[in-house]
Amino acid sequence: MSGDGKLTPPLRPEFVRETTDAGTIGDVARPLSAWERIANVTAVRRLLILVVLAALWQVYATRIDNPLLLPSFAETAAALWQAAAHGELLMRCAVSLKVLLLGYAAGVAAAAVLTTLAVSTRIGTDLLSTLTAMFNPLPAIALLPIALLWLGLGNPSLVFVLVHSVLWPVSLNTHAGFLSVPETLRMAGHNVGLTGIRYVMRILVPAAFPSILTGLKIGWAFAWRTLIAAELVFGTSSGSGGLGWFIFVNRNQLEVANVFAGLATVILIGLFVESVVFRTIEVRTVRRWGMQR
Repeated sequence: MSGDGKLTPPLRPEFVRETTDAGTIGDVARPLSAWERIANVTAVRRLLILVVLAALWQVYATRIDNPLLLPSFAETAAALWQAAAHGELLMRCAVSLKVLLLGYAAGVAAAAVLTTLAVSTRIGTDLLSTLTAMFNPLPAIALLPIALLWLGLGNPSLVFVLVHSVLWPVSLNTHAGFLSVPETLRMAGHNVGLTGIRYVMRILVPAAFPSILTGLKIGWAFAWRTLIAAELVFGTSSGSGGLGWFIFVNRNQLEVANVFAGLATVILIGLFVESVVFRTIEVRTVRRWGMQR
């Protein structure tokens, strides 16, 4: 308190702090080692997982020593190379992939029409909800007898069951993505006069593309396994069948190594589509747009 009775703030001592050299703390931007750079590559990590699984397979198959029960990884790899280089495996794969692309494209197109109708009209929403509740729980392979009766033995029957396996997961995920689009984007689209298909393609599809891409992945997986299962039952038409038929014929001939080679081909094609095709689409769209981490 001063002499005139007024309060004065206390005087605090001044402190002078010397700045510390950041170099003594550690390397903030330390260059990565060769091992760290390799470990940051997703393909390398996944390849390492495959190598470990193959090693475990080889060890277990060698231990039980029964090629009719479980051929080793080396025997399966040799059978795969033999069937691909000198056998009919590549031709069988081409037949299966041709049918798969036809059914997958038709299923995606039908899903696009159904979901566009669902987001455009109230009756379309009711139609999508009713049809998915009816047919989505129905396994595609269960429609095989009906496909045989209606379309006969051949590719049209396979395409029929593929469309069923693709249509519902793609429609459900696409519609869910459309419903999650923020209201501000919807209002912006309406304010600039977008309606109908232009509104769907310019506003809803880009905003809902992560969900759409997920539906496409699920639809692909469903279609691929449905095709192999269908070909195991009736995969031949005019003397030519697909990859499932290759597995079925070798199973009847007790060529177990070729059976596992066919199964390995199914897995390799699935890995390629998932890790190369869909990942490329994901990197160039939703990750570039900042919609996923």
